Amino acid sequence: MANSKPTNKNINPVFTYSVIPVAIVLSILLFKFVLGNPSNFIESNPENNPLPGNYLGIIYKGGVIVPVLISMLLIVITFCIERFITIRKSRGNKAVDTFLNEIRAMLAAGQFDQAKKACQNQKGSIANVVNAGLDTYEQMHLDKGSDKEHKILTIQKSIEETTSLELPMLSKNLPIISTIASVATLMGLLGTVLGMIKAFAAMATAGAPDAVALANGISEALINTALGIGTSAIAIIMYNFFTTKIDAITYGIDEAGYSVVQSFTSTH
Repeated sequence: MANSKPTNKNINPVFTYSVIPVAIVLSILLFKFVLGNPSNFIESNPENNPLPGNYLGIIYKGGVIVPVLISMLLIVITFCIERFITIRKSRGNKAVDTFLNEIRAMLAAGQFDQAKKACQNQKGSIANVVNAGLDTYEQMHLDKGSDKEHKILTIQKSIEETTSLELPMLSKNLPIISTIASVATLMGLLGTVLGMIKAFAAMATAGAPDAVALANGISEALINTALGIGTSAIAIIMYNFFTTKIDAITYGIDEAGYSVVQSFTSTH
């Protein structure tokens, strides 16, 4: 049986588990020391209103939900970069169609060694599946005691086993991006609601209505909505982008496996 291993076996799972706490710590530090820098506020006092046109101070005034939203944004960006690199590597060095055409031509000519060498040069998930099929193909070619149907089933099983190892690695961390895509908007709305409650409570205790203070309070509250919607939009777009790429790779894997089985069927 083929001993092909997943393309992403070198990815340390510690990376996934460490991204979230690191993002939270960085977000708190950014919120406290960058956004909350006294130079962003009137009289260098974070308790006062932000300086006119100072967006760092305005974001800081969004409240305690802001670092949560920033951490979500950092998590999405980090995992998007990681998935982009991983999926790009899983496709291999050449274009999928070019690689598959070369493999079909080699199999049709009976050039198994060249096909295996092409898989080694190509690398990636599709190449791993083809290589596993070729290893079993070669074993079945030398097996004189089994019938043709059994050999075909053995090749198919080898391809399916390798595929089952490759596909989960391609979709790793995507559930986190998908979850943030849904939660970020809700967290933004929560921050806005809390900000509005705080703004109107301050107005109630102040006595006479202050249009400027109310406008500032609403503006600060809506920062949360803007951050939440922006983070959610990025997560949704990238999630759909990655799933489309994975679907294309999955189709290439299926096509590659079919080519190997068909080659064996037509030559035996």
